[in-house]
Order: sequence, then structure tokens, then C-alpha cells
Amino acid sequence: MKAISLIIVWVTLSLQLSLQGCTPVSSPEILVFAKTQGFYHTSIPKGMATIMQICGENGIAVDTSRNAEVFTFEKLKRYKVVVFLNTSGDILNEAQQAAFEKYIQSGGGFVGIHAATDTEYDWPWYNRLVGAYFLSHPAQQQATIRVTDRLHPSVGFLPEQWTRTDEWYNFKNISPDIQVLAYLDETTYQGGENGERHPFIWCHEFDGGRALYTGVGHRDDNYDEPLLQKHLLEAIRWTGKLK
Repeated sequence: MKAISLIIVWVTLSLQLSLQGCTPVSSPEILVFAKTQGFYHTSIPKGMATIMQICGENGIAVDTSRNAEVFTFEKLKRYKVVVFLNTSGDILNEAQQAAFEKYIQSGGGFVGIHAATDTEYDWPWYNRLVGAYFLSHPAQQQATIRVTDRLHPSVGFLPEQWTRTDEWYNFKNISPDIQVLAYLDETTYQGGENGERHPFIWCHEFDGGRALYTGVGHRDDNYDEPLLQKHLLEAIRWTGKLK
């Protein structure tokens, strides 16, 4: 029995010493939400993994979910930013919508990626938060994004003419209150419907919080682009006021 007792004491002390040398795990600061009730983007898993990777490399802990039950104020207030990653359709009930509104009004951050504008068409508050609704898109092709804001951290590092391949959204119900950071150059591709000033990346201070939308991110291979990765990281940092 003595031998067994000594072994137990030794194991306990070893665990205590090991734990003392461990770095505490950070509480999650970002929620990546990807529920779909409309079109499902097969790039969602790649997008989730990419955001987890780039945030993890920069000391930002991430939770992911497709379950709208996370949308209570008590759960949401843990996070500095909620990312809608290619969400679509009617994804929140009235109670969940109210919880999200309270979260933003309490200073929360929001990042909408690509199909976040193809979401919640019957919720006017969300239209103002995300900044516009999806209208249509032509076939995937190469096009150029004109970055016009050289000071905003989410786009200031990008080339002024950012040429790449993606699915290029046209928008409706565009809020007059958004701060456009980059426009889509309709002369560089076929199928644009918003004219010379076609907003594609924008942000604003909204209802107590911060919101940023980016039209990029339809395809799996988009998430391998280093510039896109940094763009998403800096968008998250800005909306959540993270270093």
C-alpha cells in the first residue's frame, strides 16, 4: 500500500509541476457562424479552417458553429467579433435576432463574408448592419477590385488594383451610411450591375458596434490567397478592436 501511495503522490506532483509550466488557454474571442438555409457554399469548411489558422497564429482564439442556439446575449457577449461566413437565408428566429441586436448595441463587432449579404432578407436591422443585400452574380471570372481607402487597416496593405478570381456579387438595398473601402471595377469583367461605383468592401460604425463586409470568398482556393487571409485577419482585428 505504501508503494501505491508514493506513486499517487509522485503522479500528483508531476501533474502540478507540468500545469505550472503551461500557458493558459485563451477564452475564445471570435465566433465564426456559418448556418445556411439557402445556398450552401462548399468552401465553408475551408473558410472556417483558414480563419482559425490565421487567428490562432496571431493569438486570437476562435469558436465555430452552425447552430443558431448560440445566439443568446449571454453566449454572444463572450465574443468580441461574430463572423458570418457564407451564411444564407433565414437563419435566426426573433429571439435570436433580438440577442444579436443587443450584442451589437453593447459594442460587439461583426464581419460579413461573401454570402452574408444573401441572408435575412426580412430583417431590416440586419440590412443596415451588413450594408446591402445580394442581387445577382455572373459566372466566376477574373476581375479587379479598386482599393480606394489607403488608411483602413483591413485594406491599406492591398494593391490599389487587386486582380483575382472570385464570384462577383451585385447588390441591392445598399445603405447610404457605409464607408466604402474598395470598389469592383466593372470594366474588368462581364456582368456587373452596380455601375462605376460598385461597392465591394465596406465598413461602418453601427448601432453601438462595428461592422465590416467583404464580397470576397466564394471559392475554396480563395482562402489560400495570402492577401485575402491578411484582409480577413485585419477585418476581424478592426471590428473587434483587437491588437
